[in-house]
Amino acid sequence: MKSAKAFAPGAISSFFEIHDTENGVPIPDLERVGAIGGGFGLDKGSYTKVTAQEAKENQITILINNLPSQAKTTRQVIETLLKKTNKKYRLTVEHQIQVPIGMGFGTSAGGALTTGLALCEAISLPLTYNEIGRIAHISEIQCLTGLGTVSSLTFGGGLILVTEPGAPGICKIDRIPISPNYMIVVGYYPTQIPKKSFLSSPERKQEINRYGKTALEAILAEPSLENFLNSCWQFAQNAGIATENVRHLVKAAKNAGAVGAAQNMIGEAVHAVVHEENASSVAEAFKQTLPKEQVIASKIDFLGPRLIK
Repeated sequence: MKSAKAFAPGAISSFFEIHDTENGVPIPDLERVGAIGGGFGLDKGSYTKVTAQEAKENQITILINNLPSQAKTTRQVIETLLKKTNKKYRLTVEHQIQVPIGMGFGTSAGGALTTGLALCEAISLPLTYNEIGRIAHISEIQCLTGLGTVSSLTFGGGLILVTEPGAPGICKIDRIPISPNYMIVVGYYPTQIPKKSFLSSPERKQEINRYGKTALEAILAEPSLENFLNSCWQFAQNAGIATENVRHLVKAAKNAGAVGAAQNMIGEAVHAVVHEENASSVAEAFKQTLPKEQVIASKIDFLGPRLIK
């Protein structure tokens, strides 16, 4: 029996533009499907432990925070990787998720990547980082849990920009250099915004993509933290994603001394970037309207998903 552990940062996306069609026709190659966008890696995220034992038949058990789960994206990654070996295994995959699930924290991408890294280590499957990333990327698309988060995560942490869509190794990724002295304070409402509602009509998608393209152009014209946050907040409002609750939190964060704030894509949540000494005052401002368990303060992760001891 062998086990391995991996960690992936929480991944907050601050704006996006979907790339799943070309000239109105769906892109058949899922490695070329994806999203452009940008956001932050948090040092709170997803820990995954994979325990593998050789068996007569493959058997997969997945737990999220100690409870049995379907975790379809994780399962898809495992099934794809097991096809690359002739051996059979009894596998237990234990996810410990430190951030809210389904609120725009990139937990399915983090779970997919950490599962791939830990499983390959546990069963000695020789794959490169990008090969594991491509499997996680395609699994997210097939399971409808994400489009571009895996690619942004594989590049590491900090403030990441995906400037060309696609799987790891195909996409183009850049970064806005930021000081590690910043922290991120998140306030969220536990309402899940159904992603399908944004992507159901081609017109709606076209509109979001138009604003996403504008946001990226504005950010690249002046790649600073302040301009990034302003452009992303502009995007959320223009694209009709910002709710009244979100507007209220952004205003509260700025009044309490945040450098800037934007909305999690896609969740009824706001991430404010703050100097360390202002973290508690922004957290307190959020707690005026939210219960304290719906406010998270986190350092920024600069390393990305990795195997750990």
